[in-house]
Amino acid sequence: MSKENQTHLTEFILVGLSSNHQTQILLFVVFLIIYLLTVSGNLLIIFLIYVDSRLHTPMYFFLKNLSFTDLCFSTTIVPQMLLHFLVIRKAISFIGCSIQMFFFLIMGCTESSLLAVMSYDRYIAVCKPLHYSTIMTHRVCILLVMGSWASGVIVSLVDTTFTLDLSYQGLNVINHYFCEPPALLKLASEETYKAEMAIFAMGVIILLGPVSLILFSYWNIISTVIQIQSGEGRLKVFSTCGSHFIVVVFFYGSTIFTYMQPNARKMNEGDKVISVFYSVITSMMNPFIYSLRNKDVKAACRKLFRR
Repeated sequence: MSKENQTHLTEFILVGLSSNHQTQILLFVVFLIIYLLTVSGNLLIIFLIYVDSRLHTPMYFFLKNLSFTDLCFSTTIVPQMLLHFLVIRKAISFIGCSIQMFFFLIMGCTESSLLAVMSYDRYIAVCKPLHYSTIMTHRVCILLVMGSWASGVIVSLVDTTFTLDLSYQGLNVINHYFCEPPALLKLASEETYKAEMAIFAMGVIILLGPVSLILFSYWNIISTVIQIQSGEGRLKVFSTCGSHFIVVVFFYGSTIFTYMQPNARKMNEGDKVISVFYSVITSMMNPFIYSLRNKDVKAACRKLFRR
């Protein structure tokens, strides 16, 4: 039968994180709290950076964009996830699945690029402080952010196109809690090698590329910090960069595990738990680890609530 005459599925059933009713209620409460913290934390960061002129610097410009990305990233996945904890039939239409996957990939890939851009910003600030203002101009910052979003859109288009171009017939149960290429490919009723290779290639570009830049930046930052005589100066640099590095480990570690392994392996419960880190947890952690611990942001918070 030709591919044009094959009938595609009109909906998928998502298995979710658990089939036990009591566990699902508990997970609903947990993920609702996580989502509320994610939304409130990221909105607060965006608002503070917008209203406080002291935060109108390249670092906070990137943070504002990261917070917006996290807000969209989490909203693409968690609301539907919460609904599915409360219903028996966890269905999602083929179109809905496609849209979710497309925007999830845009936000995830953009975040990957933004984290690399932010590490580069810290590298310039620590290793080339006298040239910082001439290198990280407003125009350069805008171009870096635009480049991050463009890379997210391009990678998402490639991954989504190759995944959805396959034929899906018969099996419609996705062993996952949202629509993601590695989980969806397992249901394809034809050879998935080309799609797997395309996704792997995009993973090398959007994951290993930024990780290489981050490692380069931190290697130079650490080398520079070691030479700082002042203990207070070292502590300040390590505090700023250390929080960023925690986010990087959580995000890239879990994402690389999922996207840089052969698709042939079966997605099990452990894999789904790992995907929670980059799809849900990181978006909640960013405002608290990377921003709200910062003394400038704390000062902006105090100023806001004293009004």
